[in-house]
Amino acid sequence: MNKQEVELLSKEIEMLMRERARLLSVVGAAALLVANADAGELPPETAEAAELLSRFVNELPEETLKDALDAANEFVASNA
Repeated sequence: MNKQEVELLSKEIEMLMRERARLLSVVGAAALLVANADAGELPPETAEAAELLSRFVNELPEETLKDALDAANEFVASNA
């Protein structure tokens, strides 16, 4: 691999890491929303969407979910 290819690969990895951080923030916020929602008080369509979101969040590996919740909590703390 030449220097230019290494630099290009490095930039791609950096971009993917920034994207992962943004996605973790979104997932963390979604997890907090689902955890704090009362399905009994939501309109049926909203409750179905919350259930679907909950299922996807619960399918995440534990470490990823922890990272996501940490990212969301950091955002909340920095904006308090």
